[in-house]
Amino acid sequence: MPEPGGRCHGDLGLGKLQLLKGWPDLWLAAGDAPGLRALPMAAATPPPEPDQTLALPDALLLRVLACLPEPHLTGAASLVCRRWTRLAGRLRRRLAVRDWGFVAHRLPYRFPDLADLDLFPASIAAPTAAAPHAAPAAAPLLTCGAVSLTLDTSADPPLGACRFLDDDALDRGLAAVAASFPNLRRLSATAAAESGGLMAIAGGCPTLQELELHRCTDLALRPVSAFAHLQILRIVAASPALYGTGEAGGVTDIGLTILAHGCKRLVKLELLGCEGSYDGIAAVGRCCAMLEELTIANHRMDGGWLAALAYCGNLKTLRLQGCSRIDDDTGPAEHLGACLTLESLQLHRCQLRDRRALHALFLVCEGAREIQVQNCWGLEDDMFALVGLCRRVKFLSLERCSLLTTRGLESVVTSWSDLQSLEVVSCNKIKDEEITPALSELFSNLKELKWRPDNKSLLAASLVGTGMGKKGRVFFKRV
Repeated sequence: MPEPGGRCHGDLGLGKLQLLKGWPDLWLAAGDAPGLRALPMAAATPPPEPDQTLALPDALLLRVLACLPEPHLTGAASLVCRRWTRLAGRLRRRLAVRDWGFVAHRLPYRFPDLADLDLFPASIAAPTAAAPHAAPAAAPLLTCGAVSLTLDTSADPPLGACRFLDDDALDRGLAAVAASFPNLRRLSATAAAESGGLMAIAGGCPTLQELELHRCTDLALRPVSAFAHLQILRIVAASPALYGTGEAGGVTDIGLTILAHGCKRLVKLELLGCEGSYDGIAAVGRCCAMLEELTIANHRMDGGWLAALAYCGNLKTLRLQGCSRIDDDTGPAEHLGACLTLESLQLHRCQLRDRRALHALFLVCEGAREIQVQNCWGLEDDMFALVGLCRRVKFLSLERCSLLTTRGLESVVTSWSDLQSLEVVSCNKIKDEEITPALSELFSNLKELKWRPDNKSLLAASLVGTGMGKKGRVFFKRV
């Protein structure tokens, strides 16, 4: 507050404006009138510093922003100003779109130089908007990644289908992408009943090398032959349980044959939820002479398809994922053949309880040098003994094989003279105290050993001397 009596700094007779003590934001104006008027003073804010980046041309600033890692480029750097947002968008090469309306209107202007584009999340319609008659709007949703399924408690089963945009909207979006991104190298999209959208992609994106198709059927694979440089193809077949009862079929031998004759330069092929049999796999093996990696997941194939793997003359990696069965009818062992060039066999989350099918698999892959078994069920000692059919194994990885014992492991690995690397993780029936001298000698000759079979024993050993793992009375004593 000002001092009593209205005392002011300075001489009122000498200056026009005087500063009032105690009120730094007010000035007193001296005039002819006996009264004094208080005038507000403008806030003493420092002038903004000029943006030094305005002197840099776009080409030079792009080179500076290109040195930033991807998280910073897509995060803080793109929020500085509109110019930086526009330039950061030109540097983006990978994008996953979640709004289909953004594809046709803003995507080409916001990110003009994309090379990797994922349109699958954007092609999924909102469950309440897509199927209002199937369940009430307040029905709970089960979400896994980009897919949301409606739960209808009054239905049997209560799990609803995943709904997609209509085929016309999908085709228009793919046509807009084809017209705006000629240098696109990877695309993930949802297949439509008509082939107009994929044909536009094939014509407008001549450098496309990797394609991922969801909700795929035999007819949806017809335009795949138009992709001249396609090397990696991932097919997720249309499943009535996931995509609704209205979907007509999935991928059968017809689709696999169309694929084989149209994509002869394939190097990597992934088949998820596909049907088919010996004929479809044999067609892929005969026509795709450059195929090096084959992944089969959650298959619904007929019996006998394993024998067709012998036609894959250049196959180096075979991966089975989430297969509840391997092959129901393998046929006579003498008719199976073998993949002579196979180097790696990988089994992830598979049911390995069928002894005949597992025997046929290892016969076909008897030349494998690398075997990986992760999270598989039914791999007991007698089933694991079939791995001994592969005599040239150099690398063995076992993870979460809870039924395999130390004796079963020893009976196989000690028979391999070329074994160089061994990994055993979370196999609880393999105990450290059961290691024999023969197994110890093998371990000493390995180039690489990762031995963590029993998590409980490892945890107890690592907590020795720390005081953890004891009862609470040890720590909390009465005073």
